Amino acid sequence: MIMGCTNTLFTSIINELIMSKVVIFGLQDFAELAHYYLRTDSPHEVVAFCVHEAYLPETRLYKELPVVAFEKVETIYPPDEYAFFAPMAPKKMNTVRQQVYEAILQKGYSMISYISSRATVLNEGAIGANCFILEDNTIQPFTRIGNNVVLWSGNHIGHHSRIGHHVQITSHVVVSGHCLIEDNVFIGVNATIRDGITLAEGSLIGMGAVVGKPTRPWSVYTGNPATLLEGKDSRSLL
Repeated sequence: MIMGCTNTLFTSIINELIMSKVVIFGLQDFAELAHYYLRTDSPHEVVAFCVHEAYLPETRLYKELPVVAFEKVETIYPPDEYAFFAPMAPKKMNTVRQQVYEAILQKGYSMISYISSRATVLNEGAIGANCFILEDNTIQPFTRIGNNVVLWSGNHIGHHSRIGHHVQITSHVVVSGHCLIEDNVFIGVNATIRDGITLAEGSLIGMGAVVGKPTRPWSVYTGNPATLLEGKDSRSLL
């Protein structure tokens, strides 16, 4: 555990411990960004991209690297020699990313996390696998972040908060202290979560919403103060 170190030192120590040759899942924006960040701000070496066979590009190349079929990837890049990274978009409330994450683990791969050297991380390294944490995030002490979580740029994650698995927090979100964010939550740009609040599984919090009360599972909240959109299932909107 590391306490009291600078964010750059924290990140470099973590990265040195998990330095890997990496296959990135996907060919769209998130994959392109992952390639950029790993290439410019980590010691990891990206060796290939990977998609399901039905989506293979004609050239079998992306960013001048090979693109391989997920169904056969372990025959070319065996899991005892290579790691995976799959920071995908939050389609269907992150459940598509969850399915890919679980399929990669079933093949026996380890999965890296990327933590920007320009993020401030003070939570003793309690961050799970396949997390994509970009610049200008502030993660206060005694927080815990689960697996397969995306924190876009510029968020504040307050002390003693807990973020579950398969969550996406966009940009400039404030999560106050002692909050519980359950699995498969999506939080829109500039939202604010009051201290001590629980966001139930699958909650969709709209941009600019101010949440002062616990939410219901797989529901949608918008506005200031945030109100429930009756009859809306979050999986039908994202």
